[in-house]
Amino acid sequence: MTLKTRITELLGIEHPIVQGGMMWVGRAELAAAVSNAGGLGILTGLTQPSPDDLRKEIDRCRSMTDKPFGVNLTILPSVQPPPYAEYRKAIIDSGVKIVETAGHNPREHVEDFKAHGITVIHKCTAVRHALSAERMGVDAVSIDGFECAGHPGEDDIPGLILIPAAADKVSIPMLASGGFGDGRGLVAALSLGADGINMGTRFCATAEAPIHDHVKQLLVDNDERATNLIFRSLRNTGRVSKNSVSDQVVEILKNPDSKFEDVSHLVKGVDGRKVLETGDLEAGLIWAGQIQGLIHDIPTCHELVTRIVCDAANIINGRLTGSLAKNEAMA
Repeated sequence: MTLKTRITELLGIEHPIVQGGMMWVGRAELAAAVSNAGGLGILTGLTQPSPDDLRKEIDRCRSMTDKPFGVNLTILPSVQPPPYAEYRKAIIDSGVKIVETAGHNPREHVEDFKAHGITVIHKCTAVRHALSAERMGVDAVSIDGFECAGHPGEDDIPGLILIPAAADKVSIPMLASGGFGDGRGLVAALSLGADGINMGTRFCATAEAPIHDHVKQLLVDNDERATNLIFRSLRNTGRVSKNSVSDQVVEILKNPDSKFEDVSHLVKGVDGRKVLETGDLEAGLIWAGQIQGLIHDIPTCHELVTRIVCDAANIINGRLTGSLAKNEAMA
């Protein structure tokens, strides 16, 4: 069973399912597995320590799949920003055809990617941001609801409202992101006006995800309540899994006089990487969304994508079509 949408046509993929870029997770093993399953796998550019390392990772992914895959480039404010232009050049020079951008002020990157014929998907957390990205010339947007892992913005709008609100105003293809992990979610996203789904946390709990089994099992064991919202008072809200570290961050930032420096020792990216690589669940932050409550196993990417599409088809052709027929018969 296949579900053809504007996203499958735009990206040249079989199923309207995209694996979002995730720091330390979006490596060739996972991206290739998602693409081979019929979705779109995405490498996370800044996971690689240098542009040359990114070139090598793109080559490694290409050796593992002949299907389309993309690269994520997230632009974040920093005192010492990475050499974004060099990473961008590595992506272009490597012949990548699809890029997912995220973060602040991506215009120069989008313009350069588009000038080289690259399809650009931009991640947004608000309708106004999606419209701005559309005016900028991106080919598609991924709209992140409040349920998502990472940074959901400061408006606190859940996907049930945000997705159709965006669909009412955005004319380019749109992915729904945040809280998706099964066939029910895919059907809901399509019903709300999206053309597919973008999944991050759910793909972390797969056999091919290059992270420790303890982290994968945590995602299975947790429920939908097991996340913390950090950096709220700093207006840089992030959703992470509950553990002693994120509990500490929340507690410290309850003080109205607190600053980022008060928690900087707890939220270092290198510590988050340590969690993923060693399985020490209290070593740092674990970025995860509320979809944890709907993760019950650790399948291969092929099993997961196939299950989602089949379940979605069964819902559309079974329960929904059956209810429609029953209602028509009763009319």
